[in-house]
Amino acid sequence: MDPSGDGVTGERLRAAREAAGLSLSALSARTHYSKALLGLLETGQRQVRPEHVCAYVDALGVGSMLFVEPADGERAAAEWIQRASASDIGGDTLERLELAVDDLASAYPTTPPGELLLRIRQHLGYAGRLMDSRKTLTQHRRLLVIVGWLSLLASTCHVDLGENSAAAARGHLAWKLADEAGHREIAAWCLETRAWQKLTGGEFTVAAELACAAQALAPEDGSAYIQATAQEGRALARLGDGQGTYKALRRVARLVSGLSIPDRPEHHFRYDPAKSNAYVATTLAWLGDPAAESYARHVLVDLSDTASARPRRIASANLDLGLALVAADKPDEAAHVALAAVESRRLVPSNYWRVSEVVSRIEDQDAADAATVREAFRDTYRA
Repeated sequence: MDPSGDGVTGERLRAAREAAGLSLSALSARTHYSKALLGLLETGQRQVRPEHVCAYVDALGVGSMLFVEPADGERAAAEWIQRASASDIGGDTLERLELAVDDLASAYPTTPPGELLLRIRQHLGYAGRLMDSRKTLTQHRRLLVIVGWLSLLASTCHVDLGENSAAAARGHLAWKLADEAGHREIAAWCLETRAWQKLTGGEFTVAAELACAAQALAPEDGSAYIQATAQEGRALARLGDGQGTYKALRRVARLVSGLSIPDRPEHHFRYDPAKSNAYVATTLAWLGDPAAESYARHVLVDLSDTASARPRRIASANLDLGLALVAADKPDEAAHVALAAVESRRLVPSNYWRVSEVVSRIEDQDAADAATVREAFRDTYRA
C-alpha cells in the first residue's frame, strides 16, 4: 500500500483504531508517534499526511479499515508476506514465557498457593502487554496457549485457597483461550480442575460428570486424560459406587503401566506414574476399602526419600492413612498420622474438610485424641 493521504480524515483514523479495539496509548506503542499527536490527527487539529496513514495501516494490520491492497499483484503478494511476518515480539520472548509456565507449574507442589498466585499474576501482566503488540499468527496462538496455562494454574491456586468464584472465572478464561487456540489438553484440564473443585465442595455427582466430560475431550495420550480418569474414580468412591470406582482404578492402572517418568515429575500438568498409588490410596480410603491402609503406608514409604519435593502429597497420604486406620478401629494411630498432616503446615484450605472428616470419625472412638488433633489444627491454621 502506498497511500497519498487524500480522503483519509482524522475521523477515519479514529474509526479504524476503535474498530481494531485499540486505545490511543496502545496505538502509540505500535508507532513512533506520541499519543498527543495521534489525538490531534484524529480530532482534525493536525493535517493527516501519507506517513500517518502508513503508520496506522502498519499498526492495525491487514484487517484495518484503512488497508487497501496494491493493484500490482507481485507487490501485493510481497506486502502480504511482509505484514504476515511482522512482529514486535523478540525471537526468544515467547520461549522464555513458555519456560516460565513450566517453572511455575513445577513449583506448585512446594509453593504456598497464595505466593504462587502472585508470581502467576506477574507473568499474566507481561503476557497481557504482549497481547497488544503486533505479532504473527503463530505467535498469537502461542501467546494464547501461554495465557491459557497461566490462567488454569491460577484457577488451581484459587481452588486450593477456597476462592471458588475466582477459580471459576480463571477457569472460564482458560477454557475460552483453549477453544480459540484449539488446545484440547488445556480444555480437558479445565474440566478436570472444575471436577476437583466440585468434589471438594461435596458435589460428587457433578464432579463425576465433569471428569467424564474431560476424558471425552482430552487427547488419549495426554496427562489430562489419566488425571480425569482418576478423578472420576474418586468421585464415584464418594458416591459409594464400588463397581464404578474399581473400574476407573483399573483403567488408570492400564494407562500408567507403560508410562515413563516425565522430565519434571513435579510438574502439575504432567502425569507422574508415582501419583497412581497415592490416588489409589485416597480412592480406596473414601470407598472404605480395607486395602487403603496398605496403599497409604506404601505411599508414605515411597515418598520418604523425596519429602522436600512432595510435602503436600505426604500430608494427603497421612490423611488417607488416618481415614483407613479409623475404619480399622485404630483411632490412636489415626490421630497420630492426622496430627502429622496438620503439623506439616502443608495443608491448603481446599483440604481442610478432609481433616475435619478424619477428626470426626476419630471422635466416635476416642474423643480425647480427636480433641488433640482439632486443637492443633486450630492453632496451626488459625488465620
